[in-house]
Amino acid sequence: MSDPHLDQAAAMIGNARGGTGHTPVVKSFFDEPTNTVSYVVHDPATGEAAIVDSVLDFDPAAGRTSFASADAIIAYVQDEALTVTWLLETHAHADHLSAAPYLKEKLGGALAIGREIIHVQNVFGKIFNEGTDFARDGSEFDRLFEDGDTFQIGELQAMALHVPGHTPADLAYVIGDAVFTGDTLFMPDYGTARADFPGGDSRQLFRSIRRLMALPEQTRLFLCHDYKAVGRDSYAWETTVGAQRTGNVHVHEGVSEDDFVAMRDARDATLAMPKLILPSIQVNIRGGHLPEPESNGTRYLKIPLDVL
Repeated sequence: MSDPHLDQAAAMIGNARGGTGHTPVVKSFFDEPTNTVSYVVHDPATGEAAIVDSVLDFDPAAGRTSFASADAIIAYVQDEALTVTWLLETHAHADHLSAAPYLKEKLGGALAIGREIIHVQNVFGKIFNEGTDFARDGSEFDRLFEDGDTFQIGELQAMALHVPGHTPADLAYVIGDAVFTGDTLFMPDYGTARADFPGGDSRQLFRSIRRLMALPEQTRLFLCHDYKAVGRDSYAWETTVGAQRTGNVHVHEGVSEDDFVAMRDARDATLAMPKLILPSIQVNIRGGHLPEPESNGTRYLKIPLDVL
């Protein structure tokens, strides 16, 4: 069955690689405490840039936030004289807090995520018993992307592809010949993301991965996390569609949907919850905004007991 959005994305990638479109410059920032990779991707012709999946530093033992990771991004943007037009979130992360509001204040740009964030807000809004001040309509974000929506970063063509499974709201961003996959895929020797969070679905995840693997084999893939697979001594977060097709230990060509689902569900049943899931989700469904201060001037995060 034809996928017109995927066909358009493949054409964009082909144009960038063939020289008729621009190839983006990608700078990565690895946050080892959360194993998260953030990116600044920019158009070399205009200097316009997007920041993908930023990190707000958070010490859970002390309940303290800080900005070293975000400040490193700001320094790079300023040193390169870039103009930030987009702050892109691939999904509402469960393993780190987003620094998007801080970066928007310092650098500008429109904050965007997939429209299905509304579903995630409703699920977790109930878990955290959010009050009437939380509309659960995505209004914390400036743009809610639908599958196949296109946008520009300077002269770079970009597209949002809906890739649910890890969560209902996951997006992959196609920017020139580069795809930012979020948590859908990891390095080929590590495999794939879990699918057992509320609203996750391993069968959807398989289909989303197969969708990405249908892109041209030389397409550059930039991943949101790395945990160093057994036998590998260094972190890595860039690969290609071709490498994933032939080498992904969970979902290489020849692995059936049923076999993947059985593997993924069994593996997920053994995994502990991410250590920052409660603060992360609580903040990230609000677009990275922290709770408002209470009467004593202090902000508080909730810990729902015996729910997850």
